[in-house]
Amino acid sequence: MMKKSITINPIYEEIVNFIAAGTTSQGLIEFQVSETVKERVADLIFREKNGLISLDEKSELDHYLMIEHLLRLAKARAYDFIEKDA
Repeated sequence: MMKKSITINPIYEEIVNFIAAGTTSQGLIEFQVSETVKERVADLIFREKNGLISLDEKSELDHYLMIEHLLRLAKARAYDFIEKDA
């Protein structure tokens, strides 16, 4: 099968790779995005607070924040699974 090259946002790529590799509840709790992604988000937040953000960057920031929210919810649920199994 021929592998297609698709350009996706780095945070999406990190999450997709994490999910595709499989994980455990503990693995999910320990998951952290890369420093590159953390720095990008910090830069976007700085740009937004200082009125320097473009519409595309604002959309990118909104996506990051939605993903962060979903990860927090998933991590909270993972804690529930770990406690239930203990």
